[in-house]
Amino acid sequence: MSFNLRNRSLLTVQDYTQREFRYLLDLARDLKRAKYARTEQKHLDGKEICLIFEKPSTRTRCAFEVACHDQGAQVTCLDPSGSQIGHKESYKDTARVLGRMFDAIEYRGASQQGVEQLAEFAGVPVYNGLTDEYHPTQVLADVLTMWENCDKPINRISYAFVGDTRSNMGHSLMIVGCLMGMDVRICGPRSLWPDAEHEQIARDLEAKYGARLTITDDPRAAVQGVDFIHTDVWVSMGEPEEVWKQRIDLLTPYQVSPELMEASGNPRIRFMHCLPAFHDTETKVGLRIAEAFGLTNGLEVTNDVFESEANIAFEQAENRMHTIKALLVATIGD
Repeated sequence: MSFNLRNRSLLTVQDYTQREFRYLLDLARDLKRAKYARTEQKHLDGKEICLIFEKPSTRTRCAFEVACHDQGAQVTCLDPSGSQIGHKESYKDTARVLGRMFDAIEYRGASQQGVEQLAEFAGVPVYNGLTDEYHPTQVLADVLTMWENCDKPINRISYAFVGDTRSNMGHSLMIVGCLMGMDVRICGPRSLWPDAEHEQIARDLEAKYGARLTITDDPRAAVQGVDFIHTDVWVSMGEPEEVWKQRIDLLTPYQVSPELMEASGNPRIRFMHCLPAFHDTETKVGLRIAEAFGLTNGLEVTNDVFESEANIAFEQAENRMHTIKALLVATIGD
């Protein structure tokens, strides 16, 4: 099966069809096997790729850098101190400069409109490394990880996302599951449910691809029979710390605990998280929140779940590299 994704951007989860998305997953598996076998060939020799980080990054930056290095591409990273984007120079003007120098651009920041302007004016592929609305490169890795850790066809896999479902991860996991024809349960307090626009995108894909989408505020019902439980931090990057108490009050019933894992009724249930996770007090933020609110066994996930064999979040993290590599090879590779 052959697809021509050459020179295509990835700005939202729904930019690609189901067949195109599956092609990227197949390619990622091939590239992953080649890396493990040390037989990888370089498809990006001579390519120049610009990585723009308005928000801090560990996995996204490392995944792009290692993927580029493995495939022979050169990388330039621009953090907030190294770029005028959005400050002294517009996204439009930045795009028209960088598009003359680079073969592709990755952007990680708040603005979905900003990444879309980059793509409109750069003249080269642009990849959304995270915005406030979407995290498409993350859910590419998430679906690959679920596929690798379940003996079912992709469209028979079921998963629940519990927590703040109006977030970029809530939107992205809701939409990607519907795109892939999966059984998707989105679960959180009603005040934090996805907005109507993103839900409608998911509902349209649900009808097109035969998916099953449930949005509920009942965590035990949401996880019944699922293969995977996903969660994310309760306060996103850029939000003030003052919202922590409000979120903790709202979301404590949605913490992923051993009891919630057991409520799935699936002895092979797996836990997933895009990271970083507040599961202990070994970080400054985790310690500060624990001391302020008396939470000593994690926030969105308890430490005993996170440190259990059910946790495959680090496989997710590795798969960021393989799926991003597939995206780069498919869109700008020789």
